[in-house]
Amino acid sequence: MPDRAVIFDLDGTLVDTAPDLMRATNHVLEARGRRPITMDEVRVFVGHGARSLLTRGLAATGGLPDNYDVEPDYERFVAYYSRNIADDSVAFPGLVPLLERLRRGGVGLGVCTNKLEGLSNQLLEALDLAKFFGSVVGPDTLGVAKPDPRPFREALTRLGPTRSRAVMVGDSETDILTARNAGVPVIGVPFGYTPRPVREFGPDRMINHFDEAYEAIVSLLPPRP
Repeated sequence: MPDRAVIFDLDGTLVDTAPDLMRATNHVLEARGRRPITMDEVRVFVGHGARSLLTRGLAATGGLPDNYDVEPDYERFVAYYSRNIADDSVAFPGLVPLLERLRRGGVGLGVCTNKLEGLSNQLLEALDLAKFFGSVVGPDTLGVAKPDPRPFREALTRLGPTRSRAVMVGDSETDILTARNAGVPVIGVPFGYTPRPVREFGPDRMINHFDEAYEAIVSLLPPRP
């Protein structure tokens, strides 16, 4: 049985979710009488989960309230986002052909994200991508988030004990650190959400489009002789 696997980040790597994340964040900000954040802002703020997205959004639109408790805003965000999770979110170009090719080759596919596991599954189902993935792990799955390597390892474990060789694909410093902490190679994509170009964090390979990804993956995880 093939022993190779690819574990992907979700937001900004598999799917351009920024429009729907921006709308959900602005729903919360509007309730607080704040200005909406822009697309440029949300693309920098995403990556460490919804609580971080909300606190960064508040900080950028007037500062955090005194004795701020993020949980009521977080609950409002999740409720709104879950109702509108795929209104404008789309898979990045070239993704589906890549996933089909990897699956035909027997490569295990998983997702390791800082989006809640339930929301991640909901989004993947809505975009008809769930059928490709044998595992989806979020920060609530184990109670820890990337760049801790445990969510990555859990995503790999859920693909089966034979999936011993793996590569990470991600768009941010968090993903590069996750791969380094897990001791696996990592491919960076430049079209996601990060305040600094992902190239600066030293991925093993960079691709500019998913059309380039298969060759990059094979170069890092060649089939056994």
